[in-house]
Amino acid sequence: MYKVMRSSFIWTCCSNPVISTGHTSVDIGASANLEVMDKFCYLGDMLSVDGDAEAAVEARIHIGWNKFRQLVPLLTNRDISFIRRRRLYSSCVQSSMLHRSETWPVRKENEVALQRAEMRMVRWMCNVKVKDRVPSEELRERLGIHRVS
Repeated sequence: MYKVMRSSFIWTCCSNPVISTGHTSVDIGASANLEVMDKFCYLGDMLSVDGDAEAAVEARIHIGWNKFRQLVPLLTNRDISFIRRRRLYSSCVQSSMLHRSETWPVRKENEVALQRAEMRMVRWMCNVKVKDRVPSEELRERLGIHRVS
C-alpha cells in the first residue's frame, strides 16, 4: 500500500497573482462560469490580455530587486572584488530579471525600464550616486557587465 502525500505549492514570484478591472464572467455551459481577468500570474510570469510584455517586465524587475536586496551585503562589500560581484550579480540578479524574456514582445519602454533598474543596481554596487556624474558605461566597464538589452 502506498501513501500519497499532498503538499500545497504556492508560487511567490507574483505579488498579486490575479488582477481584474471588471467583474465580467463568461458562461461556458453546464452551469459553469469563467471570470475574465486582465492580468494573471502563471508559473511566475505575468500574462496580460492585450499580449504585451509590460506586466511581465514589471514582475521580473520586482523579482530582480528582491534578489538584489537579498545579496546587498555581498554585492556592496568592498572586500569583494568587482569580478566576483559581477559574477554574483550576473548569475543571480540578472538571470532572474531576464528569465523567460525570450518570449516577450519587448517595446522600447520595456527595454528602458529594465536598463533603469539595472543601472540603479550597478550604481548601488559601485557606491556611486547619480550626483557624482559618473557615466553609466564607465560603471559597466568597471564591473564588466553588459547591457540587459
